[in-house]
Amino acid sequence: MALSDIELRILGSLLEKERTTPESYPLTTNQLVSACNQKTNRDPVTSFTVLEIEECLRNLSDKGLTSTDRGASERAFKHTHRLGYSFVISAKAFAILAVLMLRGSQTPGELRLRTERYIEFDDLNEVEDTLIKMSEHQPQLVKKLERGPGQSQDRWKQLLGGDEERQRPRARVAKAVTNDVDTLRAEVEELKAKLEYLYEHFNVSFQSERPEEEEFEKVENT
Repeated sequence: MALSDIELRILGSLLEKERTTPESYPLTTNQLVSACNQKTNRDPVTSFTVLEIEECLRNLSDKGLTSTDRGASERAFKHTHRLGYSFVISAKAFAILAVLMLRGSQTPGELRLRTERYIEFDDLNEVEDTLIKMSEHQPQLVKKLERGPGQSQDRWKQLLGGDEERQRPRARVAKAVTNDVDTLRAEVEELKAKLEYLYEHFNVSFQSERPEEEEFEKVENT
């Protein structure tokens, strides 16, 4: 499906609010913006604008993934997801999908804990069974990741889109070293310019083969 990061955030937020705050669902545009940018239960935290959300909603509507309506007695348009028309999966699978959309890859234990606001799993085995069914769904919805260094549990990621690699902290050692060298080079050039000015100002000739102490003595005597 190749959804963008903002599309994933919108759909994940709609899924979440449908289950956790059904009294305020569907969401107005302002409510949806707040849901996408909230600082809890989100990774990463974002700051999408109203214009960005509205443009993305039009794209999602064209894909048949959201709908926007306004009731006869309502002033504001409200938005709902239509993922149930695209994927025939259980409510528990949708809860897992929402968390993966909103928080990135997770272990089964994390998913069980973070879906408690949506729905209740009997145990960890039920979470894992649900993940396996989602991985066998057509199209495939989730994928188990290989364990990284220091990780003791399997992690799962959603496959609807986004780029988690871009969100991960990256090693910047090489760039930092390059920046340090450039900075030092600039500082050396500045010091050389200042030293040349001093030599010229005090009418002292520079001879690189002489000891530094001798050069400084000349400057002091002058």
